[in-house]
Amino acid sequence: MSETTHDVGVVVTAPPSPEEGLTAAQLAARYGLAVSGARPPLGEYVRQLWGRRHFIMAFSRAKLASQYSQAKLGQLWQVATPLLNAAVYFAIFGLLLDAGRGLEKDVYIPFLVTGVFVFMFTQSSVMSGVRAISGNLGLVRALHFPRASLPISFALQQLQQLLYSMLVLFLVVIGSGSYPDASWALVVPVLILQFCFNSGLALIFARAGAKTPDLAQLMPFVMRTWMYASGVMFSIPVFLADKPQWVANILQWNPAAIYMDLMRFALIEEYGAENLPAHVWAVAGGWAVVFAIGGFVYFWQAEERYGRG
Repeated sequence: MSETTHDVGVVVTAPPSPEEGLTAAQLAARYGLAVSGARPPLGEYVRQLWGRRHFIMAFSRAKLASQYSQAKLGQLWQVATPLLNAAVYFAIFGLLLDAGRGLEKDVYIPFLVTGVFVFMFTQSSVMSGVRAISGNLGLVRALHFPRASLPISFALQQLQQLLYSMLVLFLVVIGSGSYPDASWALVVPVLILQFCFNSGLALIFARAGAKTPDLAQLMPFVMRTWMYASGVMFSIPVFLADKPQWVANILQWNPAAIYMDLMRFALIEEYGAENLPAHVWAVAGGWAVVFAIGGFVYFWQAEERYGRG
């Protein structure tokens, strides 16, 4: 009788992997992977933006230098453009339509030129902002950086251009009989507040323009309407003296009118505080804070979508 021996195989099962059952997002988090171009937290975004401050300054200076590089007069157009606009408005509104009534001629000329220069600062910031993303898609898609750098740098470019133009504005004001005094120091806080407001507007329209590029074609009409409603060429209280007070208040409290009136008050000796709306500095600061913070947060919320699609 023979004996047969059978070897019985033992199946050894490997222990379950700790990664089994994890989703793709969980696996990515486990190994420290992050979505490319994902929106960082707001605080981190602010730190990143501060870290790019030198880029923002250099980019704004480069844009300013190249703005009129093809023109024979070059950078002189920075001053000539607002002056020519002011001359046209003076001929039409000051001489033909008597828009300067209620103001002496020596007051109306600097009143008009100041209004044109200050409003063009806001207008140019908005028009540059609306194209900040859509007009720089190559840069946005090629490099990783906080996209808010672009609209802010365009607003900074317009501030630099205004500062050059202010030298001519000072000459116009002095030539009209208003000489430098302590009130001229108010120009600095006015420009800071207006720059904050303009930056917020540029951020808002940069996001809108990135989604709807055709907005750039509509904005000139919007800005022209805003200009006519802001008292660039006329005194709002004088022209609306026969209208309900709330109408004049709405027009005087709009931010463009606020910053123009504060600049006129600072520079023009005979443009006194009686021409300013109540609580004008509080209103100017409120517009600056609301639009700067609101525009920044609004732009940041779509950070990961810029340059895609």
